[in-house]
Amino acid sequence: MTFLYLFLSLVGIFIAAELFTNAIEWFGKHLDLGEGAVGSVLAAVGTALPETSVAVVAIIAREKAHTEAGIGAILGAPMMLSTLAMFITGAAVLIFSASKVRKPVINADYQIVGRDLRSFFLVYAIALAAAFIPGRVGKVPVALALVLIYVLYVRRTILDSGNSDGQGHVRPLHFRRRADFPHIKIVIVQLIAGIALMLIGAKVFVDSVTVMSASLGIAPLVLSLIITPIATELPEKFNSIIWIRRRKDTLALGNITGAMVFQSSVLPAIGILFTPWSLDPHALISMVVALLASSTIWAEMTLRKRLSPYSLLIGGVFYALFPIAVFWVLPMMGYSVKG
Repeated sequence: MTFLYLFLSLVGIFIAAELFTNAIEWFGKHLDLGEGAVGSVLAAVGTALPETSVAVVAIIAREKAHTEAGIGAILGAPMMLSTLAMFITGAAVLIFSASKVRKPVINADYQIVGRDLRSFFLVYAIALAAAFIPGRVGKVPVALALVLIYVLYVRRTILDSGNSDGQGHVRPLHFRRRADFPHIKIVIVQLIAGIALMLIGAKVFVDSVTVMSASLGIAPLVLSLIITPIATELPEKFNSIIWIRRRKDTLALGNITGAMVFQSSVLPAIGILFTPWSLDPHALISMVVALLASSTIWAEMTLRKRLSPYSLLIGGVFYALFPIAVFWVLPMMGYSVKG
């Protein structure tokens, strides 16, 4: 029965994310925002909402197992985005180019993507350092700094996108599929519906992960690091593949890198404020893997002034390193995955 609840909660979260993402695109259309702002801010935050809801609901419960599941949701998302999501995006470029839909060259606005990655390095390094600060008092300013940095990042992104022509074609609003330009009130109603459904799904998901971790003998943090991102990152992967096929590379990559910035600043800030934020080796390894994987992409953009789909494929290698480290290397060093 636990597996059924877990599956149903994931279905609910996915439907909610689709409602929210679709509405947030129309919200950006009403505000006449450019590609950079829509991809790196609105779409990124919208598709990051499942992980956010899981983390917040888990942490609010204030139980040890739930808190571990919440931290796993927080840290698993940046790792999954910088590795598996990038791998899938690179594979999509090669597949669509092989079918003559597009060229095997990534034509993205590297100023936007580069800014996203630099911001990610900064906030995630700060979040990592916060784990080594003793006591809660010294960690609170770090959490506030992370939120402030993200606010400044959003402001800069919107200002830089101010002269853009918008994000182009947007799928029909689900609540008004026949409307060419749905009213802003209907857009907001769909946003609220998506959030409500997502919170319900997140509550069921957290409870299911906690029960499953106990039955499998695996720590909730480890299980959440693996399961939560795979399930909740589907919107980013799906949207990016669609945009890659349509040759909207800035939207495709910005959707991922923008989510990385949000999930490496706002979500860790929540974790720092409402949990002890004392990370074990499993959590620390996930953070190191995310930083190394994204460094590879940033290095090619900086040194070669281009981005190859093959560089994105390297993310798959880094993704494979995490379970190897967790289930093989760390147990050899005396760190168990059992809860």
